[in-house]
Amino acid sequence: MDRLGSFSNDPSDKPPCRGCSSYLMEPYIKCAECGPPPFFLCLQCFTRGFEYKKHQSDHTYEIMTSDFPVLDPSWTAQEEMALLEAVMDCGFGNWQDVANQMCTKTKEECEKHYMKHFINNPLFASTLLNLKHAEEAKTADTAIPFQSTDDPPRPTFDSLLSRDMAGYMPARADFIEEFDNYAEWDLRDIDFVEDDSDILHALKMAVVDIYHSRLKERQRRKKIIRDHGLINLRKFQLEFELRREIKRLQEYRTAGITNFCSARTYDHLKKTREEERLKRTMLSEVLQYIQDSSACHQWLRRQADIDSGLSPSIPMTSNSGRRSAPPLNLTGLPGTEKLNEREKELCQMVRLVPGAYLEYKSALLNECNKQGGLRLAQARSLIKIDVNKTRKIYDFLIREGYITKA
Repeated sequence: MDRLGSFSNDPSDKPPCRGCSSYLMEPYIKCAECGPPPFFLCLQCFTRGFEYKKHQSDHTYEIMTSDFPVLDPSWTAQEEMALLEAVMDCGFGNWQDVANQMCTKTKEECEKHYMKHFINNPLFASTLLNLKHAEEAKTADTAIPFQSTDDPPRPTFDSLLSRDMAGYMPARADFIEEFDNYAEWDLRDIDFVEDDSDILHALKMAVVDIYHSRLKERQRRKKIIRDHGLINLRKFQLEFELRREIKRLQEYRTAGITNFCSARTYDHLKKTREEERLKRTMLSEVLQYIQDSSACHQWLRRQADIDSGLSPSIPMTSNSGRRSAPPLNLTGLPGTEKLNEREKELCQMVRLVPGAYLEYKSALLNECNKQGGLRLAQARSLIKIDVNKTRKIYDFLIREGYITKA
């Protein structure tokens, strides 16, 4: 009777033979009557009729091997396990690295097999969640093949090209921040063991099914992005400009303006009022920099450029002499419309894209609700980014009342 061995391909990961203490190599024998713990024998000890304590040579046995097909005739069970282990090590979507680790299959074979049998396989659909019919899974595309090139662009994080591509990384075929980015967190503490009760085992399987459905939703959204060419946000700058003009026209209508001559006058007066408001804040800024002569001199030159209608040519520096990065431009970035004004200001100053901020905020809120409070150390363990940014986000959420200190 052939059974799939529950160990990896490394012989040192398998228990030794109870007869000769050598590392087991497939195929090997498991006694069906002894255990727990399981009683394993190599083929040599089995053929000699090795007996030990309660184990007798006439006991029924199982042949442990993974050299047989499970889901596909051209894939052995051992290769199935190697594929799952490689995807876990290299990450979903890094098919070239997965193929390199497996050694026996190509990049295309790994991607096609995984998408067909582990993502779009109707046999894995949860009956508890009433997922879509199996026929839809059969007709669905098995992969999300974004148009790749021989040398895809590799934009650096937070660069203009990265923002234009909504954080998409062509070389890896995934995004910096995926949809439902923390879906895997629900699986981190799940471990299947032999002594699980039927109810506990069913509960764990339900959690895996839920994760599977969330992963399918992530892939569905990627497919929509691929099919409709939504990667490059520059295509939608025209829409953004039109929305801005519509908003400006609505502002004119609210103010009772009915012709463009009056609109020009309104814009001029509005600009004048804004300049006056900025000048009223001059005193507070002067007081801020008056103790640092160098910073004060830079501020005066900056104000002179502003008054003359030029862009400020000197970046402001702190008392420590470090140059401050300019605020992040949120124009056109996904998720900006979901932020209030204070959250937009935070993202600009911390230089954090809105989508990432919303993910971090959701994770911190969920953890705070579970624990009844949240400490800064816990926030840093949840958000793997610069610790200073984490502190600013944590302090902001505390100050705004979204979370409470533990």
